[in-house]
Amino acid sequence: MKVSHLTVTFDANPAPVTALRDVSFETGENEFLTFIGPSGCGKTTLLRAVSGLVAPRTGSVERLPAPADRNQQLLLVFQEDSVFPWLTVLDNATFGLRMQGVPAVEREARARVLLERFGLAGREHAYPHQLSLGMKQRVAVIRCFLSDPAVMLMDEPFAALDTQTRMTLQQELLSLWEQSPKTVVFVTHDIEEAILLSDRVLILDGPPGAIVHDIRVPFARPRRPTLVLDAAFLELKRTIWSRLAPLTNRHAVVA
Repeated sequence: MKVSHLTVTFDANPAPVTALRDVSFETGENEFLTFIGPSGCGKTTLLRAVSGLVAPRTGSVERLPAPADRNQQLLLVFQEDSVFPWLTVLDNATFGLRMQGVPAVEREARARVLLERFGLAGREHAYPHQLSLGMKQRVAVIRCFLSDPAVMLMDEPFAALDTQTRMTLQQELLSLWEQSPKTVVFVTHDIEEAILLSDRVLILDGPPGAIVHDIRVPFARPRRPTLVLDAAFLELKRTIWSRLAPLTNRHAVVA
């Protein structure tokens, strides 16, 4: 995916507000790319513009051709409410496959494998209101992977979870992604999460949002949970924090 000179402006009184200005970046094939930055810098707006939910004033989003055996579409997973409340767990998980015309027997068989792996066996016929937030986010991630999109956009999907559940879902996401690599553009406020999951971390500042740092993550895959305790990991975490902290502090002073 190639994003070129993306600028997003919203109408407002007394004057329009520019949320993003001249943002450009490109993802490699099956790259896990994460955006991090202060609150209000335009991270969510960027994902929505890339997904087509928000129309940019200028610039373009070019989706590079995906392999012929992969769904060419782009899917967005939100922080919360990423599942349909009127559908069961199984129907939510298989929704993308149903839209692709996959027969019911096949799509349910494929979904049940991941539902069991994610600890949702026996909850196939439950509705979202009967699930914890962590369970609902599991369903959203399963649906996205089953749909096998060319690009996954994930807007802080684990931000509202407790620490233990968040760590579990990070590992489940890593494991799924390593078995079925695809391009991911991820947004988070958590430096540790950004490093653990990503191939590259882009630091966004704003408003208006603009990329100010592009940092490659050097750690080999697969990545074990204890990586976060390694000296090299902690050093990279300090490096990112040293670049992010002045931006965050400036926003706090302005606020």
